[in-house]
Amino acid sequence: MRFMIMVKATKDTEAGKFPDHAEKLFDAMAAYHDELVKAGVLLDAAGLQPSSAGWKIKYAGDKRSVVDGPFTEAKEMVAGYTLIQTKTREEALEWTRRFPKPHFDHECEIEVRQLYELDDFATLEAAKDSIDKFREMEKHGQTK
Repeated sequence: MRFMIMVKATKDTEAGKFPDHAEKLFDAMAAYHDELVKAGVLLDAAGLQPSSAGWKIKYAGDKRSVVDGPFTEAKEMVAGYTLIQTKTREEALEWTRRFPKPHFDHECEIEVRQLYELDDFATLEAAKDSIDKFREMEKHGQTK
């Protein structure tokens, strides 16, 4: 079971401003992620640059348009993530309870979402060929 732990953005992270306590935060994150590595559950982790460096693709019918950042509502955006793989939901919950508080100076939250696995789509008979292609890509390490 794979889970994504998402750290919500703030006005400061959207401005590209590192907190005054950055050293303390990075030390806590490094220690936590080191524990994940030692437990064999860490798949990936990264901080995201502000939305001003990003873009969205807007779909309208068959047309696609590019919308450059920044985007509004920083609290709805993700500033970073950690991707873990555990045997159970309960194990993932225990790991996320230990996640360091990402913004020391104010109230904040992280969001955790389980990723779909290919087996979750097994009942979609019409998508069988595409699912088989994804399984083949997994074998070659091109996706997970």
